[in-house]
Amino acid sequence: MSRSANLELALYAAGVAIAQVRAGRSLSDALADLEPGAGLRAAVQDLAYGTLRNLGLLDALLAELLRKPVKPALHALLLCALYQLRARPRSGHTTVDQTVRAVSRLEPAAKGLANAVLRNYLRQTDALVARCNSEAAHYSYPQWWIERVRAAWPQRWESVLNAGNLHPPMTLRVNRRRLTAEQYLAKLGERGLAGELVGAQAILLERPLPIEALPGFAAGEVSVQDAGAQLAAPLLDVRPGMRVLDACAAPGGKAGHILELADCALTALDSDPARLPRIGDNLARLGYSARVVCGDCLSPEGWFDGELFERILLDAPCTASGVVKRHPDIKWLRRESDIARLAAIQGRMLDALWQQLAPGGKLLYATCSVFPQENAQTIASFLARTNAALRLPLAELDAGQLLPDARHDGFFYALLEKH
Repeated sequence: MSRSANLELALYAAGVAIAQVRAGRSLSDALADLEPGAGLRAAVQDLAYGTLRNLGLLDALLAELLRKPVKPALHALLLCALYQLRARPRSGHTTVDQTVRAVSRLEPAAKGLANAVLRNYLRQTDALVARCNSEAAHYSYPQWWIERVRAAWPQRWESVLNAGNLHPPMTLRVNRRRLTAEQYLAKLGERGLAGELVGAQAILLERPLPIEALPGFAAGEVSVQDAGAQLAAPLLDVRPGMRVLDACAAPGGKAGHILELADCALTALDSDPARLPRIGDNLARLGYSARVVCGDCLSPEGWFDGELFERILLDAPCTASGVVKRHPDIKWLRRESDIARLAAIQGRMLDALWQQLAPGGKLLYATCSVFPQENAQTIASFLARTNAALRLPLAELDAGQLLPDARHDGFFYALLEKH
């Protein structure tokens, strides 16, 4: 199959995925259902992720180019084509030709429309882009999201938004029970691979690699985990022999890190039975074991044995606004009302898990959000209604918030001690 024919199929498949995201489905689920064929998956992912990262501008451009609305599937395919034209302008005529062929698979009567729209874009690119001057188009976020970030981080709001549109780095966590980070860097160097230390056990790779190309991955020497996420386990301050609960554990990355740092009695809890096997698989690869339980931390009667925990990690469900560089669909699937809804759930989880924490124990609250209502405000509300709780300082973080940048995602941490 020729490269141009591959582009036709990739555009078609990416358009299908984008249409599903616009209808409310996650990109990962939409892509999982596609079978683009050998050699095409990477191209489809590149088109889909790139389109969603730039969706604000692409939507505005297409609105300028269309005289009347088109069906959602065709709209999504044209968005992917515009992204391809912007990402690879030198291949413009090939992109137009292959888009028209892809449209013929979807809606044959619209081939002429697609051809006219894309050729008009090529003729008027600079003028069209100049007319798309709204903030939503410039930053490629919903306007409410832009306003929330600007209000929360008035000195850094643009860098936060821009970070979310970057390609995510690939960062490794070295299992310190097996070898040091410096020793693993040497292993990479022996294979002609490069990386740099960005944390105690974190190595930022010079370029992403398939996990099967990572030396020692199958043997549990290393895991893939964002540098910001790697802060959680050390902050929890687990000691050997402690009873520890990872309350929202799937897929098991932080659970594995906890066991790498201390030989403890870990319970890995998650409410989604479909995700539990991933916890077991991750721990087995590392060579560790834990009590893996399906249960809801808001309903402890179904899983809690009555013996209190000395450490609890609550990696709470949140808007995931700090990890949009990895999941650009989040920008377009979230609604502003989700923030308050999730903050309420987070508060109930804190209240419930506090009852399972032993006196003198510590609970680490974590989110991958940049919105204060889910973070500092949730913790402030909890402290106001909980007399026995004390928030401990975290020297590594300014008020607990790690804002996203080119090297890591965005996270929030608050360490609470029970008196």
